[in-house]
Amino acid sequence: MPEKSSTVDAYISVQPAATQQVLHEIRRTIHAAVPDAGEMISYGIPTITLGGHYVVYFAAWAHHISVYPVPRGDEGLATELAPYLSGKGTLKFPLAKEIPLDLIAKVAAQLAAEKKMGH
Repeated sequence: MPEKSSTVDAYISVQPAATQQVLHEIRRTIHAAVPDAGEMISYGIPTITLGGHYVVYFAAWAHHISVYPVPRGDEGLATELAPYLSGKGTLKFPLAKEIPLDLIAKVAAQLAAEKKMGH
């Protein structure tokens, strides 16, 4: 079993090269959408935090990138996310297609807003 990564950089560095590039783009996108965010590894995957509390997780899989959780309460956003929903709380973005970074930015910003409101 591979050793768990202790940092986001270490997590990204053990992924295939093409996946590393996508993860770096997602990481930058989320940090741009959530100013003053921190980051850590939680549950073995990269986690973006605000005030020490998780906001959004992202993870690499063989054929997709997952982003968790799914924000609730914004019907327009929910419609945009529908094609990527996998189960109740996971978004799956296939690596074989262009990753919708603008959509991931909206997800991160919405989740950060929900955190700030105490949800």
